[in-house]
Amino acid sequence: MLTDENKRIRSVLERRSLLQRRAAGTGVAAQLIAANVDVLFIVSSCNADFNLPRLERYLALAHQAGSYPVIVLTKSDTCDNAIAYVEQAQSLAPFLTVLAVNALDQSDIEQVLSWCPKGQTSTLVGSSGVGKTTLANGMTGQDQATAGIREDDARGRHTTTARALHRMSNGGWLIDTPGMRALRLLDAQEGVDEVFSDISDLSMNCRFSDCQHNTEPGCAIQAAIETGALDPARLDRWRKLRREDQHNSASVAQARARDKAFGKMVRSVMHEKKSRKGL
Repeated sequence: MLTDENKRIRSVLERRSLLQRRAAGTGVAAQLIAANVDVLFIVSSCNADFNLPRLERYLALAHQAGSYPVIVLTKSDTCDNAIAYVEQAQSLAPFLTVLAVNALDQSDIEQVLSWCPKGQTSTLVGSSGVGKTTLANGMTGQDQATAGIREDDARGRHTTTARALHRMSNGGWLIDTPGMRALRLLDAQEGVDEVFSDISDLSMNCRFSDCQHNTEPGCAIQAAIETGALDPARLDRWRKLRREDQHNSASVAQARARDKAFGKMVRSVMHEKKSRKGL
């Protein structure tokens, strides 16, 4: 967005990337999270909040938008073995960047900042209670209020309730977003396939191009499961995310089509009324 000296909008730049999800609740609509994000900091924590399937969802979101994903595991100072959490996260993809940090330690904050230098924009995504606000405070020098977590499941309350753009101490920019209880993927098939590229690559070797990877002869994916090269739970998660994305994308597309048809009908009625008045 470009403005003149009077702070009026003169033009809106073309959007380079978009993070979006299907809106929470029962509604059928797309919810925009952030745009033009170079680096997506996926924040989890070294406690009961840590969840590999949830991380896979956020990775799919990043890949679909074309943002570089960095997994940040907070509260490393409160657990006995932070390295175990790092290794689990790194198992999701080769060369995946995973940082275990204490968000109150400035040297750890500097490590996070190094992944989004001056001139780039980042955003923090993750569940409530994982320490995003504390992390954002360290990265920007702000002093936003934080809240505690429940001890039984490490879940937190929303302390960030609106999106805000903050300048980071290294000259980069940070979009702070509210915590998300659920991330429902939308139009993210390519992102899902990127996260599960090992399965996509294996499927290219199946005997049949329309193989469903169940009991078909010559299924490369089932062969990999039999040899132990592929965890069947990973195949189940891939299927689940693909089904969910297809369902959400179809539902939102249908809702958009209905809204478009309704709008067209309203314009037609208004045009007819104007024509009658002209008579």
